[in-house]
Amino acid sequence: MKVFRNIGELTRFLGEERFEAAVREGKKIKTGFVPTMGYLHEGHASLLRRARGENDLVVLSIFVNPIQFGPNEDFERYPRNEKQDLALAEREGVDAVFLPSVEEMYPKPTRTKIKVEGLTDTLCGASRPGHFDGVTTVVGKLLHIVQPDRAYFGQKDAQQAAVVAQMVEDLNFPVRIVPCPIIRENDGLALSSRNVYLSPEERRAALVLSKSLLKLQAEVEAGERKTAAEAQRAIVLAIEAEPLASIDYVEIVRFPSLEPLEGGADLGETAEREGVLVALAVKFGKTRLIDNVIFMNKGEQNV
Repeated sequence: MKVFRNIGELTRFLGEERFEAAVREGKKIKTGFVPTMGYLHEGHASLLRRARGENDLVVLSIFVNPIQFGPNEDFERYPRNEKQDLALAEREGVDAVFLPSVEEMYPKPTRTKIKVEGLTDTLCGASRPGHFDGVTTVVGKLLHIVQPDRAYFGQKDAQQAAVVAQMVEDLNFPVRIVPCPIIRENDGLALSSRNVYLSPEERRAALVLSKSLLKLQAEVEAGERKTAAEAQRAIVLAIEAEPLASIDYVEIVRFPSLEPLEGGADLGETAEREGVLVALAVKFGKTRLIDNVIFMNKGEQNV
């Protein structure tokens, strides 16, 4: 496994690997890319394993991107552990790790940003103005640098996956965006680098998120009739019953368009025609957690 902190050194390595494969084997090698902000956990590992199984070359990036954080958010205290991250990457068979500094990625003030309209107006986009402009800009830069065939994103941030997929489609990036299922702890809590912020009491309280979402999922899968308004209200009441929880949003939208779903729409019937996303963001103390379930069309689930 090779570690790169310089853009030029990484692109030279990737170019040489692709050239040598073309000469040696007479074929184009496939590159899989997993962009992260580090403090890796089993959720990230699942993305790397998927990439390893589907590609000849696997590239991981670790970069805490300052332009996707708001002025009162946690950029400075976002958890970082380079040694731990590199150990996990090596264990999962990563070929190249890109670990740039902020100065390497943004040597001058960024005057150009990528903005995806519509999809960023709701959910986390409404709560964190400018956040997704920072996400799409850095992902666009990374895709240009790595030039992968496939890029892997976890569905825990389903909005991010949808926004990046829209950017790639609109701007004709030659890459396939591969969404991957949420990975949860044994008790149901969705894995997140920010879980480390939680106190023991907050960690126990946070289970209300997965419990309310997975309860809804089980009910809909069992054929219970649920309107969007009924489902939303049930989740809100469950979370409000937890004293340590403070709701940012609980929303039910079409997926991947993220258009609002009418309150009277039946979740099961709608999911037979199109995807439905039930998404939430909730604070426990200073820690903001997100989670979701997705009801896919034709009865398929990808959660």
